[in-house]
Amino acid sequence: MKIFVVLLLLLVQYNSYSQNSSFNEKPPVFPNCESIAIDSLQKCFDTHVFKTIYENFKVPQKVIDESYKGNVVILFEVDVEGIFRVVYVDAIYAELKDEAKRVFEGFPKIKPATYNGRVTFKQYSIAVKIPLANQTTKTQDLAKENKISKLEQQVKKEFDSVNSDLIAFENKGYTSQLNIPFIHSEYAKFDRNMNLIGTNSHTASKPFVYNEVSKYYDFKAEKKALQKDTKNWAGKKLWNEHLVQLQGKDYWFSIDPIFDFQVGKDTDADFSSTYNNTRGFMVQGGLGKKFNFYASVFESQGRFAQYVNQYAESLKAFGPDPAIIPGRGIAKRFKTNSYDYPVAEAYLSYAPAKFINIQFGHGKNFIGDGYRSLLMSDVASPQPFLKLNTKFWKIKYTNTWMWLKDVRPEAVNDKAFLTKYMANHYLSWNVSKRLNIGLFESVVWTNSNNRGFDVNYLNPIIFYRAIEFETGQGAGNAILGASAKYKWNDNINLYSQFILDEFSLNDVKAGEKSWKNKFGYQLGLKYYNAFKVDNLLLQLEYNRVRPYTYSHNTIVLNYGHNNQSMAHLWGANFSEAILIGRYHYKRWFGNAKLIFGVRGLDFNNTTDDFNYGANIYRTEEDRVGDTNITVGQGIKTKTFNGNLQAGYVINPASNLKVFTDISFRNFNPDAITTTTFKNSTVWINFGLRTDLFNWYFDF
Repeated sequence: MKIFVVLLLLLVQYNSYSQNSSFNEKPPVFPNCESIAIDSLQKCFDTHVFKTIYENFKVPQKVIDESYKGNVVILFEVDVEGIFRVVYVDAIYAELKDEAKRVFEGFPKIKPATYNGRVTFKQYSIAVKIPLANQTTKTQDLAKENKISKLEQQVKKEFDSVNSDLIAFENKGYTSQLNIPFIHSEYAKFDRNMNLIGTNSHTASKPFVYNEVSKYYDFKAEKKALQKDTKNWAGKKLWNEHLVQLQGKDYWFSIDPIFDFQVGKDTDADFSSTYNNTRGFMVQGGLGKKFNFYASVFESQGRFAQYVNQYAESLKAFGPDPAIIPGRGIAKRFKTNSYDYPVAEAYLSYAPAKFINIQFGHGKNFIGDGYRSLLMSDVASPQPFLKLNTKFWKIKYTNTWMWLKDVRPEAVNDKAFLTKYMANHYLSWNVSKRLNIGLFESVVWTNSNNRGFDVNYLNPIIFYRAIEFETGQGAGNAILGASAKYKWNDNINLYSQFILDEFSLNDVKAGEKSWKNKFGYQLGLKYYNAFKVDNLLLQLEYNRVRPYTYSHNTIVLNYGHNNQSMAHLWGANFSEAILIGRYHYKRWFGNAKLIFGVRGLDFNNTTDDFNYGANIYRTEEDRVGDTNITVGQGIKTKTFNGNLQAGYVINPASNLKVFTDISFRNFNPDAITTTTFKNSTVWINFGLRTDLFNWYFDF
């Protein structure tokens, strides 16, 4: 296309239209041409244009060294104020384009062209010869050569102006309204920066946007420090850059491929190997300073460790599809013992003012400072959401509205999955330089009495308990929560959560361990730069949730989505201790995780079909009793999950990693049933992955 434009401009012969006119049109006039006869003004203009170029144009050294011979075609205009403006430059070297623009920026302001006595703009094209010569070729008046109107002149240069609008890519994403992909190991890199004593940051509501974190952590500098010194295009795309990256004055976007290629071995499986084969793409960008967009599409086939496959099939939705891949979505059968599971995540992010961010999309959200969350977690499949973040003074207030699905056969109506809704708000308050307190409230409701998405819950500051009473106590399931974080010093943070599903003061006073006292708590500690080792994070966390928490006495008002929990992935009726270590050095990283837990599971047999409180999808009417309810009741199961992972970041721009992963799981129930049995396995994985989300296999 460029060659065609160049040939067209060079082949069109200049015709001195002004000599055949009644002199109602005058070209732009340089000061030295003011005394020239009107029929010589155009020639004088041409001479001065080429003279100015000849005297100021500096041929770049690269062009000289490569003995280049050719033309630089310049499309320019003189506007109604007599100012020279370059519209488009065509040249084989970017350095020649830049030099042409520089020279024209130095042109003097002259008298503008006139038509019938009124000032107007004129547009010309010239071809500057390289090597540079003192040319006398006339400029080409595009309006006269093509006999087009002023409006046509403007629109015909629109496409070329888009190309000339492109500038060097500087990755504005690092200061944008885009979410930082929520990955525990990645967030650990800047967690200390945000939790220094004296910062006014809010770290519980995740994912963060880059603009929020960039004041504490210099993403550009950190990414630049990781760049490899490579000059060729392939090297840059492999090691340092997005595959496609474009930036204009008011917009930017990038495109990257998504890969997750894994192969492994499960020592407990009756098949030869495990694998995952994910291909997709990721698009992200921005329009102006306040609006950003993101989309990632995944197409995957996989077969996992045996215990993961069994768990996925236990989550099976109504219909022919055999499984729900935990954290991903509904899967159909692939070959004989594998799964095919497509996933898409996307959102729009807009900041109408510096203290507000609005997001609408399909994805996950998380509330908490720990590895687990008892308030809202990212362990379930992605779901549609609308989120409003408001930050001012020492406050950050997060409102999230979600559209969830109950996919069990008993909840399906006319072969369609049941839609239910969740609304929550979380208020984070920095009480002092060290202490942060958070308050949480959430409600789940369904389309009872055809009320659909109840507009009452759109109110961002109302108490959901009050709405629950107004609409009927069976119409919704409200949950209350709180969090706290204390900065012991710059390297040690203490954090906690408390969740309250139901509470009966009389039953507490009775001391009979009533089933109504449904609550849970979390206690945690983070140790940054542990033992004076830079970039080493140690984390200790304890979680405990009483039986029947998150469940309800109706079939659908549980705290879940797609047969998965919206809080802790174990549901309820458990206690666990977690020890995590994370370390990174340049592009290398290593993570270690140990989880010790006790869970109470249901027997689910002909003699004992009681609900012992772990499965949040079972109604409370099937509970085993009203009193003497304890954590771990039912089939007491000791669980151990250990994981070691190490790897290397190939491309920091897309977060492409090569890694090896070793997991050990021991599942030891004190009773064996058809659905609960002992299991001990080692799962070894090797892979290449574009790391964009947390994926939990420690159930």
